[in-house]
Amino acid sequence: MVDNSGRPVGVRDVAALAGVSRQTVSRVLNEHPDVADATRERVEKAMGELGYRMNNAARALGTRRSRTLGILASDALQFGPSRSIAAIEASARAAGYWVSAAFADADDAASVSAAVDHLVAQGVEGILVVAPHARTLRMLDTVTVGVPIVTLHSAGHDARGVGVDQVAGARLAVGALADAGHTRIAHLAGPADWLEAESRAEGFAAELAARGLESVLTVVGDWTARAGFEAAQALRDAGATAVFAANDQMALGLIGALHAAGVAVPGEISVVGFDDLPEAAYAWPRLTTVRQDFDELARRAVSAVIAGDAAASAESIVPELVVRDSIAAPSV
Repeated sequence: MVDNSGRPVGVRDVAALAGVSRQTVSRVLNEHPDVADATRERVEKAMGELGYRMNNAARALGTRRSRTLGILASDALQFGPSRSIAAIEASARAAGYWVSAAFADADDAASVSAAVDHLVAQGVEGILVVAPHARTLRMLDTVTVGVPIVTLHSAGHDARGVGVDQVAGARLAVGALADAGHTRIAHLAGPADWLEAESRAEGFAAELAARGLESVLTVVGDWTARAGFEAAQALRDAGATAVFAANDQMALGLIGALHAAGVAVPGEISVVGFDDLPEAAYAWPRLTTVRQDFDELARRAVSAVIAGDAAASAESIVPELVVRDSIAAPSV
């Protein structure tokens, strides 16, 4: 907002309209407790009438607080990371913070370092790392940050991590297939350099072992529907009657390829995914999957970084099996 002279409205203008000193306006802006309620209301009313907008950078100079959190992200186009970023922004705002995001190439140490430097230069009070690769975490260990860091999508792999129990989620998926009577279960895995793909593969193997079963086949994909589509023939050739796909996109691609080949789902091959994409409930058949609570993940991560202690939210979030129509008993 600007006044009649074209000059931006400032603290002086608010003070004049409210009939208080500039120091009092500053105290209201900085949430100082020693301001009478009536005075605070008068100042806030003046701000509204003038259209005053607080300058966070200026506020940070005076208070050493920017009320801003940084997000360092890589592979943000994937569903999990992108959903997490949106949830972090909402949780941060609910806690009275804004966010500033920087994106880095997980394969480039200089890119990660530059992203951290950019966020620190913005005066962020903490950084949430949405970078689900072990190499990104290793790079962070070599960078001097100076503010609290909390990592997402790294549960079980990083002491700063807040996350969903991926192993438990995979075990839910495999258990559902085994409970339906399947003994020839295959895994359509995510990329080997993703921490969550590693954990889901670990859960797949653990649940099979607990039930005295062996994997029919593991095919490594790249999270895309194309990868699921292209894996279909190998999974059929291996004689799998059920497949646990490490994410819903690959599961949906697999189902599409099976339909194209005339293979009934779940009549001949049952499929379970992971994530609970919005599209999963509208697939043909509707996809059974493992749901991650990204909103709770973000809430815990934001709380932890504000507290400066990831251990405060270290307990992993337990995922939920969402049973739909893509599982049936084996036909033979």
